Amino acid sequence: MIKALQSELTINVVASVIVSLLFLATGFLWGKYKERRRKFGRNLEEYDFYPFTVTRENFGQFSLKDFRLGMHYFLKNEDRTAARQLIFIGEQNNVRDQLEPAEQKVYAQLFGKYDGKKIGDDTTEFLENYVRVVRLIGKSFPNCGMEILLHNLADPAHSLIVLENNVTGRHLRDGTTNLLIDLKKRQLLNEEKLNYELNIGSRKFKCTTIPILRKEFGIVGAICINVDVNYLTDEVMKSQERIETFFKNFCRSDMQLDENILSKDEYAKALKGKRHFKDEQF
Repeated sequence: MIKALQSELTINVVASVIVSLLFLATGFLWGKYKERRRKFGRNLEEYDFYPFTVTRENFGQFSLKDFRLGMHYFLKNEDRTAARQLIFIGEQNNVRDQLEPAEQKVYAQLFGKYDGKKIGDDTTEFLENYVRVVRLIGKSFPNCGMEILLHNLADPAHSLIVLENNVTGRHLRDGTTNLLIDLKKRQLLNEEKLNYELNIGSRKFKCTTIPILRKEFGIVGAICINVDVNYLTDEVMKSQERIETFFKNFCRSDMQLDENILSKDEYAKALKGKRHFKDEQF
């Protein structure tokens, strides 16, 4: 009887210790989580006043009312992550021109408190990774009717920072209109902006727009590829000679190197005479 009681008591003690340890570990982890949230903050979309909405008609729009709420909230409550995201969205949507004079002063305080100038500078530096990529892709296909460009959406009024093979007549430092809003809307709807057609007067284009995402701020830029369809159908395909000229230019190279980009199987087939990836003889 005594042994049974001792055994039951031992089990209860062990169970109590285990439960206590579990509570202790849970409390420790919760404390670490809270500490991390205080240090790094939350993402802006976790707040009720996220200043971007999609209407019933699936049109994206900037919400000045929610922006004001967020502006006042982050002046009183510290959250560096969400506040800087709010500033970034505000700058993207030229919020200074939309706020009343008294609110502009409040925004200036917010901008200074969270080092707003560095946000734009950091984004410009971040996009330098893409500047060379866009330029070199464009220079690989000159005179083909294929334009490639890069937008810095931290500065929508002067967003165009790289432009190769100009077919649209735009200039560097030109702004964009609804590109940012459209990309945000599609992001929320999980849609890609791939292979879409644009008809502007007598002009016709096949386009693809690739958003550039930055973890801290969401969409910060976009790579756009625009193919001048009428140039290809009206000019290039006008005669056999022009088609040949186009493809000679398309396949033109500036140098020849001794490198292998094929798999082992494809390499072996190439040595045996395979000429292209759809060569049916192999």
